[in-house]
Amino acid sequence: MTDLTLTDQHRDLLALCAARVGEHLIDWNLIARNAQTPDDLAALLDGRLREDGTTTVQRNRPLLQEAIKDLDPFRDWVDKETEAARKAGAQLVTVLDPDYPANLRLVPNLPPFLFYRGQLSDRDARSIAVVGTRQASEDGLRRAARMARELVEHDVVIISGLAKGIDRAAHDATLRAGGRTVAVMGTGIAAPIYPAENRPLADAILKHGGALLSQFWPTSPPARWTFPKRNVVTSGTTLGSVVIEASSTSGAKMQARIAAEHGKKVFLIRSLATSEPWAEKMIKEGRAIQVSHTSDILDRLGTAESVQRASEQRQQLALAGL
Repeated sequence: MTDLTLTDQHRDLLALCAARVGEHLIDWNLIARNAQTPDDLAALLDGRLREDGTTTVQRNRPLLQEAIKDLDPFRDWVDKETEAARKAGAQLVTVLDPDYPANLRLVPNLPPFLFYRGQLSDRDARSIAVVGTRQASEDGLRRAARMARELVEHDVVIISGLAKGIDRAAHDATLRAGGRTVAVMGTGIAAPIYPAENRPLADAILKHGGALLSQFWPTSPPARWTFPKRNVVTSGTTLGSVVIEASSTSGAKMQARIAAEHGKKVFLIRSLATSEPWAEKMIKEGRAIQVSHTSDILDRLGTAESVQRASEQRQQLALAGL
């Protein structure tokens, strides 16, 4: 077990996320954007939001002001969830912390907290998500493995979603190549690994210095809504996403859209671009880049240091109240 202990500020932040007013939760992304510093958190606990004038703020301000009247039941619930995470060997990082993932801090729909197993690393700022369908072809699996292996050769961290198919191939190939890989989970960090067949893969990721990340409450089971949420973090934690194989109904197509909305690089390999109308459309509209060689990705990546500087500047602006 780990020594996962909450500071009072962590506990208050998580209690705001847990708070329900009737059937309504306060918007987590709004909490995250407005809790970047201790002073911001104190303002939230006083019922004040740094943001103003949006529909989201107008809808959530009354919820916030009602919730803060009595947060103690939600603090108690947070303690129980945190204990489950501790027993699972997990740690916690929040938007209040300097080691919150640098890329993720720069997107508007960032989660307020992440539970994780393994280790976070500054290296993760120079990362690419390698994603695709669960029902992958043999060619797709080979392409995913080759892409991951060649990116690892240039010290790129590989992020994926611990799913069947392309995700698994990317994680596996990264480990075989001696690289670092991070799995973004669609379940809580203390819930059974999903799918169960990937439990050995999750263990191998941890054994070789990688990490498992979850934006959900530790005991959360898989659900239809958790996987689209997972795609947001998979995109947000990286510099860009490369889609290997994905139909028009695949979650990987959704991630390509999310990555474009985040202002991240969207890379679509040539075989996908020539076989799927949605991929061809994204390229023609200038929202994605067709990839024929790994150099098409590497030439467009920044450095981990530049991402860290941008993330630190975001925190400094929050401290300045801007």
